[in-house]
Amino acid sequence: MLSALDRDFAPLQAALDLRAQRQQLLAANVANADTPGYKAVDLDFSAAFAAALSGQQHGPLGLKTDQPRQVAAKAGDPGTEFVGYETGNPSRLDGNSVDMNREQATFQKNSIQYEADLTFLTGKIKLLMSAITG
Repeated sequence: MLSALDRDFAPLQAALDLRAQRQQLLAANVANADTPGYKAVDLDFSAAFAAALSGQQHGPLGLKTDQPRQVAAKAGDPGTEFVGYETGNPSRLDGNSVDMNREQATFQKNSIQYEADLTFLTGKIKLLMSAITG
């Protein structure tokens, strides 16, 4: 049974976890901007957040790796089933589909949203602390 605090903080925790994972994906896109054949990926935040709030738990996305140095998804990664290739980006001649302008703008927007979620969480904690200490 969830306590009132768990119910209050669960949506914020889910949002922060998903935003952090999205930030990693966007950073990987930027890092691989010059990698031939790399396809840009992103997290469908809205769908992942809705699933997290409704309590739907899907298994982690099974990533196919063909090199032992490639990193597979961990069992605890949130929202891995909502990761997909970005659409609308034209592929260059080398097969890379990273659009640096779009990636940088999305990265910055996600950073701002992460900071906003964190500020909201901090505000809730300060409010509770104020209520406790008087």
